[in-house]
Amino acid sequence: MAIDLKSLSPKELKALIAHAESQMQEARASQVQEVRKKIDALLSNAGLTLADIYPVRGGKGGKRGAVAPKYRNPEDPSQTWTGRGKRPLWFAAALKRRGVTAESLLIAGAKKTAKAAPAKRAAKKAVRKRTKRH
Repeated sequence: MAIDLKSLSPKELKALIAHAESQMQEARASQVQEVRKKIDALLSNAGLTLADIYPVRGGKGGKRGAVAPKYRNPEDPSQTWTGRGKRPLWFAAALKRRGVTAESLLIAGAKKTAKAAPAKRAAKKAVRKRTKRH
């Protein structure tokens, strides 16, 4: 089934692309379902689970628990951040506003992050410099 793409209008090309993408998604979903069935059958026949084959990394106890959100966007309360990983855009933008601090975005009951005192930081740097020289 060859289609002469040069003879199609932009509108017809868009429709063709949309139809092709839809077909691709359906084919992909079907492929995933077939592979899952095969994997489930193999595991069942061997008397194993997926966790037996692919153990969870991260030490004892397996999976880490979810971390409670620590900060909330005052403009959109549905946006929260745990304080781990890269700062979300809303958090960085809020900090640029006058009078807004990380502490002001804390959710009630969330613990503040304890930062090392400047004197302690300076002492640690001095120790590192001395150990590098020797």
